[in-house]
Amino acid sequence: MTRIDVGSVLRHSANLPFSDLVTRPTGAAVRRCIQTELAALSEGDVALLDFSQIGMMDYSCADEVVAKLLIALSGQGSHAGYIVFHGITDAHLEAIEVVLDHHGLALVVQFADGGARLVGAVTDEERSIWETVYAQGSAAADDRTAEPAPNAADRARILESLLQRRLLRHNGVAYAPLGPVQ
Repeated sequence: MTRIDVGSVLRHSANLPFSDLVTRPTGAAVRRCIQTELAALSEGDVALLDFSQIGMMDYSCADEVVAKLLIALSGQGSHAGYIVFHGITDAHLEAIEVVLDHHGLALVVQFADGGARLVGAVTDEERSIWETVYAQGSAAADDRTAEPAPNAADRARILESLLQRRLLRHNGVAYAPLGPVQ
């Protein structure tokens, strides 16, 4: 997993000595630098975007850095890598959740204890199936433990949706979480 320190990117891209992501131009500069680093990843690689060194993040930067980055990544299709967000605080989540909901996006947040969860625009069924895959380490579309979908066709549709949204990976046999398993 490739680690990208967003605090370091902020200091270098915007040439600023502080750790707050504020103003849309600052967010755009940070996003462009991150996109350059992500472009170097091989197909299917996972990048850990580490926000641990970021103090405050306003809504415009959440939109520029998080939402626009996810939109760009989804436009790359199956040849793109994956992103897991790390070091996200409750203060960051407030702005991030608003922009994710606005754009209909979701992301995977990994916590310091190794646990992870989905954040953003997901249905209860998507969340439940994602949590099952995460807890098990993998699941096939016909896996009956990937409830609450009422049937295999619904489970397969939801798993494929999570894959298309880059919230799960597929290894040719089963769906798997983006990062380490619980």
